[in-house]
Amino acid sequence: MSEDTRQSLSDLKDLAAAATAAPTAPVEETVAPAPVVKSTLAVLREREIDAQGRSYATGRRKDAVARVWLKPGTGRIIVNGRDQTAYFARPTLRLVINQPFTIADRAEQFDVIATVKGGGLSGQAGAVKHGIAQALSKYEPTLRPLVKAAGFLTRDSRTVERKKYGRAKARKSFQFSKR
Repeated sequence: MSEDTRQSLSDLKDLAAAATAAPTAPVEETVAPAPVVKSTLAVLREREIDAQGRSYATGRRKDAVARVWLKPGTGRIIVNGRDQTAYFARPTLRLVINQPFTIADRAEQFDVIATVKGGGLSGQAGAVKHGIAQALSKYEPTLRPLVKAAGFLTRDSRTVERKKYGRAKARKSFQFSKR
């Protein structure tokens, strides 16, 4: 071995001895403590409730627009002043309206008051469902990922295509006659 290699080995032993020895002066910490971070849901979204303890949202589907108020209660759903069973006679429409509650596991815990205008019954049921999902995510922001993953917060933008001039309907042409 060369002289330089032996000297570096002895320097390393001296360095190890110096590292294990107690420091001569205490070292002050200059690192600031980490900030306390809440969950990302609580930071991004706040609970939106009015003075009466309700959350409000607007739901839309096709040409129907629903204004929805959600408050804690027994599970009553009133649409345009009538009970849901009277307004939406078909059970499939009532099933559509209750989907956000079943996904969030909040069945019969909230009362819903909704006013709906425009469209047909299917579009109105979809609008009420969209409004309930929006209001539920405003009342309990922690439920937003569940409702969003189910696709209830996305507005179904499919509407009826308008009729064009020179056409019988939106796309249907008049019968063509060559002669």
